[in-house]
Amino acid sequence: MSDDDLNLTDLDDDDMAAAMAAQDEPEEVYADDGKGQITARELEAVYDIPVQVSAVLGKTSMQVSQLLKLGRGAVVELDRKVGEAIDIYVNNRLVARGEVVIVDERLGVTMTEIIKADRPA
Repeated sequence: MSDDDLNLTDLDDDDMAAAMAAQDEPEEVYADDGKGQITARELEAVYDIPVQVSAVLGKTSMQVSQLLKLGRGAVVELDRKVGEAIDIYVNNRLVARGEVVIVDERLGVTMTEIIKADRPA
């Protein structure tokens, strides 16, 4: 029997425990920092660092006097067209573009393009 034909019912308790423990371990994903490859395990120290994620639907500029005149129901025209990609920022750095989606009656964002910024060495 090949590995592809293996069912969970074929595993004994020790095999099942090992399989469950393996699921909890981070996947070994590699990144290349230019100096060598880094595993996901080596990056675990940064997993819990909080970051600020912002999805910007559009921008506009106005005078303070115009801003003070805004009230409930006022419409503010943005610089984007309907269906145009929105910008996704992480810690005020543009990292992606995406589309607005509805998830369980809440707004969400689907990333459609990752922005690769050139960083100084």
